[in-house]
Amino acid sequence: MGSNAILFITLALINSICMSLAFDPSPLQDFCVADATGKGGCKDPNTVTANDFFLGGLDRPANTSFNEYGVGAVAFASVATVPGFNTLGITATRGVIAPNGIIPPHSHLRASEVIYVEEGVVEVGFITSYPDYKYYTKILNKGDVFIFPVGLVHTGRNLGRKNCVIFGALNSQNPGFNFIPDAVLAAKPAVNSTYLSKAFKLDEKTIKDLQTKSWFSL
Repeated sequence: MGSNAILFITLALINSICMSLAFDPSPLQDFCVADATGKGGCKDPNTVTANDFFLGGLDRPANTSFNEYGVGAVAFASVATVPGFNTLGITATRGVIAPNGIIPPHSHLRASEVIYVEEGVVEVGFITSYPDYKYYTKILNKGDVFIFPVGLVHTGRNLGRKNCVIFGALNSQNPGFNFIPDAVLAAKPAVNSTYLSKAFKLDEKTIKDLQTKSWFSL
C-alpha cells in the first residue's frame, strides 16, 4: 500500500472518530431511564413504568410578557423532565412568540434542529459560517417545517397579528443554547468594553450600557 493511501486511510479514521465524538452516542440497550435517586446511571428496568417516558402539558398557555422579546417561557421535553429521554439523543421544545416578538440569534453547538409551525406566521433563517455568512431565510406558515443545521446561528420573528406557536426537535439530549447577544454582552465577568467597542465598531459608552441590560431567558 502506498504512502498516500496510508495517509488517506489514517485521515479518514481520524475524521470518523471526530464525527463519532461530535454527537450523542448510540445506546447499547433498549433504554436507560435516568436514575432520579442521584446515584447516576440507569434506573432498575424492573421499576421502569410508562410514566418515565411521558410528559403532559406541553400545550399549556405561555406568558409572552415573560421577557422583552415577546417569547413565552419555552417548554422542554428533555432528560430533565422525561427521564426516559436519557441516552436517546433527542430534546423537544415548544415556544410561543407574541406579535412582533423575536427569538434572539442563537445556536445549538451539539444538535441540528427541526421546527414545525403549529400556529401563526414566522420568519426564520440561519447563517453559514466564515467567510460567506450567507443568510438562508424563509417565511413559514401553519404546518410548515424548517431545519437549522448543527452549530449555525439562527433567527426567528413573528410576522403575524397573533401568537405564533412552534415545536422543535433537536438531535441531542443536551443540545446547548448559545444566545449570541447574551454570550458577548452578559458574560461574567464582563468582556473588556474597550475590546468590544473595537470588535463591534461602537463607542465604548454604548457597549457599557448594553452590558447593563437584562438579556434573554428561557
